[in-house]
Amino acid sequence: MKNNDIASLLELLSDRDLAILESLRVHRALTTILIRRLHFPISNEPHEAGNGRSHATEMAAAVATIRVLTRLESHRLIARLHRRIGGVRAGSTGIVWQLGASGERLLRARHGDAARRRYSEPSPAFIAHTLAAADLAIQLQELARRGVIELLRLEAEPECWRTFLSAHGARAWLKPDLFAITAAGDYENHVFIEADNATEHMPVIVRKALQYQQYAATGIHQQEHGLFPIVAWVVPDARRQAAIRVALESEPKLRDLVAARMFQVVTTEEFPGFIGGTGQASP
Repeated sequence: MKNNDIASLLELLSDRDLAILESLRVHRALTTILIRRLHFPISNEPHEAGNGRSHATEMAAAVATIRVLTRLESHRLIARLHRRIGGVRAGSTGIVWQLGASGERLLRARHGDAARRRYSEPSPAFIAHTLAAADLAIQLQELARRGVIELLRLEAEPECWRTFLSAHGARAWLKPDLFAITAAGDYENHVFIEADNATEHMPVIVRKALQYQQYAATGIHQQEHGLFPIVAWVVPDARRQAAIRVALESEPKLRDLVAARMFQVVTTEEFPGFIGGTGQASP
């Protein structure tokens, strides 16, 4: 895509169109309904000042969402995934979208990115996990719009990844799904978030917790912020919640951090209340 083509295309796009593309850039994949929740507010829902557009009903918002997405698709700015993912595709609201070839080039030009990001058909497991993380990120933004929290910072992958030196001096990576700083009442809360779809075995969960322990031991985050975040696994149900809690409590190297409540395991149903009321940062 040439620079004059990009300029011509930008003239056709509204601020909301560009915001949708940026959301797909950040989250890598979104369903129609997630895009609706982010960018097509209903009149009785709080929404960001300056949006200027709201819809009388959820049906009207859904129709407008599909109309805009279809137009963006016609310009190859976005593309729908064709592989069916169990439980995700439910009519038009469940279509999964990612950036198309033109959208990727346009945003790369806008951001001055030299490296091309290739968009292929991901695996069902990857998409399910990506959508779970995106849903949690959107919940944080919805809580902020309703005034439940202030959302001071929100990072998705790979922005939220952290690098550090291991005990042996080798470079290591910590890869949470999200990092958020919120404020509620008198508390400023720092949280690393792990979106859990009950697909990982317990040894994998414990190894991830040990990585957090190693990163905390470096003091990098504490030097910048004065505290280390809570690490929250967000799980689908109480059975998975209990299993992860037992696994973490059973690892001797994690006993002190578990006792200090650095690790939290909450269900998806509990997540809004956890963020709004109890997601306080550990010292």
